Amino acid sequence: MADTALAPAKAPDPYQAEPIPEAARAEIDRLLSTGDLFRYTAPEGAPVALLEAEFAAFIGTRYALAVSSCSAALFLALKALDLPRGARVLIPAFTFAAVPSAVVHADCTPVLVEVGPNFRIDLDDFRAKLDGADAVLISHMRGHTSDMDAIMEECDARGLPVIEDAAHSLGTLWNGRKIGTIGRIGCFSFQSYKLVNAGEGGMFVTDDPELAARAVIMSGAYEHNWKKHPGLQNSFVNWQNRLPLYNMRMQNLSAAVIRPQIGEIAGRVAAGRRNHDYVADRLNHSPWIDVPPALPQEERAPDSLQFNLVSFGSDDEARAFQEAAKTRGVSVQVFGLSADNARAYWNWQFLGDQPDLPRTRGMLMRACDLRLPARLTTAELDTIADALVAAASEVKGT
Repeated sequence: MADTALAPAKAPDPYQAEPIPEAARAEIDRLLSTGDLFRYTAPEGAPVALLEAEFAAFIGTRYALAVSSCSAALFLALKALDLPRGARVLIPAFTFAAVPSAVVHADCTPVLVEVGPNFRIDLDDFRAKLDGADAVLISHMRGHTSDMDAIMEECDARGLPVIEDAAHSLGTLWNGRKIGTIGRIGCFSFQSYKLVNAGEGGMFVTDDPELAARAVIMSGAYEHNWKKHPGLQNSFVNWQNRLPLYNMRMQNLSAAVIRPQIGEIAGRVAAGRRNHDYVADRLNHSPWIDVPPALPQEERAPDSLQFNLVSFGSDDEARAFQEAAKTRGVSVQVFGLSADNARAYWNWQFLGDQPDLPRTRGMLMRACDLRLPARLTTAELDTIADALVAAASEVKGT
């Protein structure tokens, strides 16, 4: 009889989306039975309107606008700022392709800023590129917070508006302040692989009434539907018919899925941080793996884990690590070695020729990405950590 006691545990599938709470089902059934899916059908109390009020209260801003995606929120943020055509917008070179795409969509010009091995903005390169910039869009990629104290100091001194792409940072704190509320505008994602799962969806938040009013109208509040957004009546009258409509609204079904999850964010953040730190500690005991620490001001809300391969001198070694992990049931990608990866800036061919960014390129060629959702158990985390450490040791011959 085979000895199964020593058989390795089966690795979990971290790419399964979070299940939809039962609390959403009754509201979804009600909406389907009435066909009341459009946010502006109800005179008041539509699910999207309720979500906006609840999210604004949760995040701590005066205004929240629910839209179709975080990309839509980023686009509206740039348009709400009324930047001139061709405006130069600084963005990190390590982000998802949707971020430079939103800048291009808004008729602006992305300026890529180097990112270091800790996955955060290189402040020297950032400062060198600030002259001539019109705005800054900080993408807290994969939940890694760049030094917002330094960034805001430099931007405030120049009068530059800052947009925060907080798609991966819902629940992250910086000096006790929620990420997404530090710049002029914050943008969040409810895509399936984020902390809150609605399939698709996004949120635009700000404390500035003029920016909020402009974004509401441009999101698709045509004719007098803006009256269903409270507190901005004078601003709406000023902008009525003066702004284009881009129709980026959220629909009621998405809001019905999101609303019950707002109350679960704190628990998911705590579990996600616990899981991340547990696996990070185990990986950092390997001489071949390095998980950069949080910054002192940062309290993270991770749902994934990124680490660097150490002393992997060739791309073939890094590819061998991917394969060795895969044979152990753990799918991990090296950003720069995954074909057509949308997070590798050289694949953003729609930007045309770009200057080389050696620090970012070097990081991406050895930086690994692994989704690590909050629902995983300690046993499952051990299985993942064992597989990664063993894969690195196999490749390095130790």
